[in-house]
Amino acid sequence: GVNFCVFSRNATAIELNLFKKSDDSKPYKTILLDSKINRTGDLWHVFVAGLKPGALYLYRVFGPFEPSQGHRFDSKRYLYDPKAYALTEGSLFKNETPCSPCPLEKMPKCVVVDHSSYEWNGDKPLSHPLNQTIIYELHLKGFTASKTSNTRHPGTYRGAIEKIPYLKELGITAVELMPIQEFDEYENTNVNPQNGKRLVNYWGYSTVCFFAPKASYSSNKKNGQCVNEFKDMVKAFHKAGIEVILDVVFNHTAEGNENGVSLNFRGFDNSIYYQLVANHKNYYLNFSGCGNSLNCNHPVVQDYIIDCLRYWVREMHIDGFRFDLASVMSRDEKGFLTSEAPLPRRISEDPVLRDIKIIAESWDAAGAYQVGSFPGGRWCEWNDKFRDSIRQFIRGDENFSTQAATRISGSSDL
Repeated sequence: GVNFCVFSRNATAIELNLFKKSDDSKPYKTILLDSKINRTGDLWHVFVAGLKPGALYLYRVFGPFEPSQGHRFDSKRYLYDPKAYALTEGSLFKNETPCSPCPLEKMPKCVVVDHSSYEWNGDKPLSHPLNQTIIYELHLKGFTASKTSNTRHPGTYRGAIEKIPYLKELGITAVELMPIQEFDEYENTNVNPQNGKRLVNYWGYSTVCFFAPKASYSSNKKNGQCVNEFKDMVKAFHKAGIEVILDVVFNHTAEGNENGVSLNFRGFDNSIYYQLVANHKNYYLNFSGCGNSLNCNHPVVQDYIIDCLRYWVREMHIDGFRFDLASVMSRDEKGFLTSEAPLPRRISEDPVLRDIKIIAESWDAAGAYQVGSFPGGRWCEWNDKFRDSIRQFIRGDENFSTQAATRISGSSDL
C-alpha cells in the first residue's frame, strides 16, 4: 500500500481524496484523517492498503480562514501534496478564474510514484572538480523545441539526450537546467497586444511542486512516467561525463500574494510557510518580487527544503543546485538579512549534500546583495560584476578594460 503524510499545525481536519483518472470530476474514495488516530504532532498521516503506483490523489484541508492571523484555510479547494513526486499533465491556471476555482476535472492530480523499480545500473553523481567545471545553462524545453534541433522528441527530456553529442563537442562538463520542477505556464494572464493570444510563463520561475519534474517536458505522457524519463536523461548525461545541475527557486512559490491562488503551502499552513507582515498578517513580505517569500529559516520550512534537496540527490542523482535569489534564504523569520542564517549553513554542512555543487545567486529583489559574502561556507556564487564587465569589454564599450582586468584576476574588490 501507500503511506501518506503531510504537515499542518493549525488545520482542524484533513481529507485525502483518491481518483481513478486525471479528468475525474469527483474522487472515488475520500478518507477523513482522524486527529486522534492519524495525527502525530503536526504530521497528518494515513496508510492506504492495496493502493499501487500510479494512483492519483489530492487533499482538502479544514481550518480557520483568518487572514489577519495568517490563516487561509479553504476546505472548498483541493490541494497538491507539497511533496508530490509527480503531477498529471494539464493546467490549473488555464481554467482558474478570479470568481471560481478550477473545475476538478481540469485540475492536474498528484501521482503516487515508486522509485524502487528503477534500475540505475550503478550510476551516481560525478563530482567533477570545480576548477575543471564548465557549465552550460539551458532551458530544457527550448533547447530542442525547434525543428532545427533535428530531434525525434523535441522539447523533452529525451530530446535533451539526443543532443548529448553536440554538448560534448562544445567541451562543457555540466548542464544547468533552468527550472524543471513542476510549474504552470498558464499562470500568466497577460495577452500579446499584437495578436490577442495569452502569454505564457516560459521560464518556469514559479514553482508549484518542488519534488516533481515537469510532466509536460516528458515524451511519455503516461501518469508519473516523467520521473523515469528524467532519470533516463540524468543517467545518459552521466554516462557522457556531464553533470546535471538544477536551477531551484526556494525564494517564492506560484501561490502569489494575498490575491493569489491556494495550491498547496497556503492551504496547508500559510502562517508557517510564508513570511508575513508583522501585525498585518493578511499581507506577504515580498523579497522575491513575485508576491510572496518562503519562510526559509523557519525550522519546518528548513526541513522541507533539505528534504527536497536530498530527494533530488538520492533518488534523481542530481549533481548540484543553483539557488535563484538565494539571499532570501539569508533572511530571518521577520525578513531581516542576517549573516548567521541557519539554512545556507545547513545546506553546506548536510552529510547527504556534502559532495554536490551549491551555487548561490547572491542577491534578492529587495536590495540584498551578498556577492563575495554569502553565508554558510563552501558556496559558489554567481558574480554579476564579472558577467557585466566582461560583456561590456567584449562588445567594445569604452573605459572597461580596467574593470575587465579586475574581474579576470579574481574580483578582489568583492
